[in-house]
Amino acid sequence: MNISKLNIIFEDKSLVDIAFKINSSLALVGQSGSGKSLTLKAILNMLPNSMSYEIKHDEKFELIAGKSLSFVPQNPFTALSPLTKIKDQFFTDKDEMGELFTKVGLDIDLSLRFPPELSGGQLQRVVIAMALSTKPKLILLDEPTTALDPKTRVLIIELLKQLQKEYSFKMLFITHDIESASSLCEDICVIKNGKVVESGVMESILKNPQELYTKTLIEASFANRKFRE
Repeated sequence: MNISKLNIIFEDKSLVDIAFKINSSLALVGQSGSGKSLTLKAILNMLPNSMSYEIKHDEKFELIAGKSLSFVPQNPFTALSPLTKIKDQFFTDKDEMGELFTKVGLDIDLSLRFPPELSGGQLQRVVIAMALSTKPKLILLDEPTTALDPKTRVLIIELLKQLQKEYSFKMLFITHDIESASSLCEDICVIKNGKVVESGVMESILKNPQELYTKTLIEASFANRKFRE
């Protein structure tokens, strides 16, 4: 999937002006305020009315949430209604929901519970199952491991890699955490102040970043890992 132009404007000022290609899995990385969240909202058509935007992409790919596009948010606790049983938040029949639960490693009996009765890792699996239910071509991941403990974070990343092999969807991982992104994504696109400063194969960028900004992000991310350990 190729996005040849994504431009976001507010009061005649360009906030984001980038282009990128998702071959299989791409991490869109940057510090807070870099424009990565605005990019995500533009793709999801969720920008406020005060902002205008333009997206040029492959004509064969439709950016329509719920059809070719699914979304896994950062915090699974806010993605679901706490007062509604999980089974009633799926737009699939019982058999398909059961199959999806199996795919993400959950017991179907959990669907009879309310979201607050599940752990963060279980809820994230539920949300991933929901994302898969529309048979998407692209899944947008908004910091999907940030709210999880280190062990669960690894399990969710491995689950996503396994599911991608089985379902052949593409992934766009929005994050500031290069450590997690490097475990999941083949390519990386680094943005700063709404511009791409560096992009390429993840392994190559990690070994030999050309920009000081990228190097700083890498060092901070892996330093945090050592601190947590």
